[in-house]
Amino acid sequence: MRLVFDPVSGGVDVTGSAEELAELAHAVTEGEGFVGSTPSLDGDTLAGIEVRKAPGTGVLIELDASRQVLVISGDPGARAILADNLEAMATAEDGGHLHIDHFPEHPYLLEGSVPIVVSSPHGGMPAR
Repeated sequence: MRLVFDPVSGGVDVTGSAEELAELAHAVTEGEGFVGSTPSLDGDTLAGIEVRKAPGTGVLIELDASRQVLVISGDPGARAILADNLEAMATAEDGGHLHIDHFPEHPYLLEGSVPIVVSSPHGGMPAR
């Protein structure tokens, strides 16, 4: 998996194999786990994604800058929706990407969450 932080937008690009995205979806479902990132030479790559359970409602995606780790935390219902979205990208056969960023009345993402873009293992744009 590769996690690239863009300091200008404040967002993170997430790319990985189908297996890595499925592993991340599983960790999100379970509410615990760590998925590491492949380091790059440009230095903008994060170390990984840590998943935690949290009280309340919704999912919060934060950057732990001191550890260079993206942290996903939230309640089981909200994490399940996010996990389904991640699994959909893992199994997308024609490419594509998914923007996960907060907007008013978002169904599961809490305000203040770091925006992420998850790309299909077959490329970020549909093949059609």
